[in-house]
Amino acid sequence: MKRTRRLRKTGIIRDLVRETRLSMKELVYPIFVIEGQDIRREIPSMPDVYHVSIDRLDEEIQDILNHDIQNIMIFGVTDKKDSCATEAFVEDGIVQRAVRRVKEITDRLTVITDVCMCEYTDHGHCGILDKDGYVNNDATLKYLQKVALSHAQAGADMVAPSDMMDGRVAAIREILDENGFVNIPIMAYSAKYASSFYGPFRDAADSAPSFGDRKQYQMDPANYREAMLECELDIEEGADMIMVKPALAYLDVIKGAKERFGVPVVAYNVSGEYSMVKFAVSQGLLNEDAIYESVQSIKRAGADIIITYFAKDLKKYIDRY
Repeated sequence: MKRTRRLRKTGIIRDLVRETRLSMKELVYPIFVIEGQDIRREIPSMPDVYHVSIDRLDEEIQDILNHDIQNIMIFGVTDKKDSCATEAFVEDGIVQRAVRRVKEITDRLTVITDVCMCEYTDHGHCGILDKDGYVNNDATLKYLQKVALSHAQAGADMVAPSDMMDGRVAAIREILDENGFVNIPIMAYSAKYASSFYGPFRDAADSAPSFGDRKQYQMDPANYREAMLECELDIEEGADMIMVKPALAYLDVIKGAKERFGVPVVAYNVSGEYSMVKFAVSQGLLNEDAIYESVQSIKRAGADIIITYFAKDLKKYIDRY
């Protein structure tokens, strides 16, 4: 008992024996790129997170670099929507243009793109609908292939399919390899739950479904063993890393995936988790240190990579610790 007290006695000793440390190298910062001109507008439901038009990307990217962030994930926001998400895979789509612009600005960032259709379909679901209004898994795969390929052609360093369709990792790996992109990794949203924590993101990305919900293709929050199966299947199909989303409410799933699989485990610290802490801090209900504590718990659970809107906030804590 005395030994543990001695180790806590001074800050220097505590630093020497600290078991879990965050690094800016393992954080991914999501950005929302929007159509239009001269836009850098705070998203009301996500304090300190912005919609940015492509012509204002220079200042956003510079701010990201100033915070020592090394990895970003791009989400596109557009009003060009149709039943098969054409804007998601055209050469001059919002994400494709954003990727090319970021690559013109700097070569210091790893650029990851979200491969999905919900932001680009007029119904807000993640795939092609059949006549009964259900997402047709197999019909959706060829469109996801188009999206992933278009992102790689634009210069993305990694693609991240978030749709939760069965077989999409194998389909994307096949199309990338056929077109010479054998070295583009796939970050699979493997255990993506039908969660209540996505609300602010759907507001930011204008991606809420116009009817129904996504429970037919996203996971039941009650299921752990299913998550392990989904991760295993994605790895078998060729995923280079697997993701658990959300993070804070699913730390047990992150821990299980880390202990079971020999690939990097990604955790998405989602918008609802971000906003509830941000608003609590702004109202004085929580000390700002709760930001570091919450993200540190994700790392302690076993995440190798953390996608988080807190990346800029964490810079000062990582410098301190």
